[in-house]
Amino acid sequence: MTDTEHPVVQRVSRRWPLVSGVVAILLAASLGAIIAVRGNTPFEGDLEWMEEILEHRNPFWEVPSLVMNFLGGGWFAFALPAAIAIALCVRRWFWSALFLAVSSVASALLVQVLKGVIGRPRPEEMLVVSDFGSFPSGHAANAATLAVCLGLIFWRAWVWAAGACYVILMMLSRTYLGVHWVSDTVGGVLVGVAVALIVWAPLAHKLRRETQG
Repeated sequence: MTDTEHPVVQRVSRRWPLVSGVVAILLAASLGAIIAVRGNTPFEGDLEWMEEILEHRNPFWEVPSLVMNFLGGGWFAFALPAAIAIALCVRRWFWSALFLAVSSVASALLVQVLKGVIGRPRPEEMLVVSDFGSFPSGHAANAATLAVCLGLIFWRAWVWAAGACYVILMMLSRTYLGVHWVSDTVGGVLVGVAVALIVWAPLAHKLRRETQG
């Protein structure tokens, strides 16, 4: 099949994802730098939101938050994108599977690097046990990476909408469980979006040709 049969693929730009990804990385790094310079203390908005969370905690909200905690962390955080990648391979969308796998691993590695560099302590009112390093949120980064990757693979409005809901729910659950400040989740989303866009840029034409062929 020739390129002339894929006019949409020919118009895929590599510039906007690279620029957007780099900007998102710079925003995440800048936010982390500001947090570090301030002595890792929470922002006023972080404190106000946490006060609201503590005031309205109840078992009804705890259960879905714990479900999100499981979905976005630990072994399942790697099992979920791996399972989706396998499903894409079964469909013979090998470039899409590679894109998702590389993005997921790169996002997780970058989160760990930033956690080690910034070393922000977690909030004190945690409902679950978590490792050291509050910024950025690995759960939020994983969710954003998965959402953006699937959105770029399938290019369907409902996939983007579902992904956005998943990311927002993950951000809310992390603050509800008291393991992250709001700014941690924002940083995590920026990292996840940035990595997905940057990895997508060199594969954009192959992915569009594969999924629309």
